[in-house]
Amino acid sequence: MITLILAESSLELVPPDLARHPSITSHAQKLGRDASEILLDNSWHFAAMKGLRNEIKRGRPDLVHHSVLEAVSTPLYRRDGLNLFVHTIHDKVIRLGLQVRVPRSYHRFAGLVEKLYREGRVSAGDVLLEISDMTLSGILDEISPSAVIGLSSRGTPSSYAKVAADLPDGACIIVGGFQKGGFSEKTSGLLDSAYSVEDMPLEGHVVISRMLYEYEKTIFM
Repeated sequence: MITLILAESSLELVPPDLARHPSITSHAQKLGRDASEILLDNSWHFAAMKGLRNEIKRGRPDLVHHSVLEAVSTPLYRRDGLNLFVHTIHDKVIRLGLQVRVPRSYHRFAGLVEKLYREGRVSAGDVLLEISDMTLSGILDEISPSAVIGLSSRGTPSSYAKVAADLPDGACIIVGGFQKGGFSEKTSGLLDSAYSVEDMPLEGHVVISRMLYEYEKTIFM
């Protein structure tokens, strides 16, 4: 089994200092929700986010949805060969249980995550999703991976196939859960190795699908 972590992910509720901005209050009213209970989303809240610290790495929950949906749809995950965590830019960690069916509709996914933020866990029998305050290093200390591999445009040039072939059982792959930029120095310092597997920028879900496919080939084929 290996672990996949989406690190520094763009998945957060509207921060208190933006909750009264007109673009956010208007959107919250349309949803019939309190502004503090909805996800920060630059599709709706672009005006409010101007000048926000780490703006280019925030407000894209749709990217996280795509990446999580891609991961849980793979044969590797469905055969219980993949652990999955989402680490957010503000050090929240979402744990996904085995055999979780993530909503394919973004709006349903957003509602699920907002409920998770309110209640701390979403379950149906066994816990399916659980959120807690935890750093990325805290996750790694907990799972004790055999190797920590980051996929980043700033890494050593390689290929999906080579990284997959060298990946030991129990390894952890870390992919950014944000739109632009690279891992923070804090995250980079936790990696045993970092590899660049493309010569162009690609969204996280594409990198995840290709990486997991190549790994599946080493164990299933």
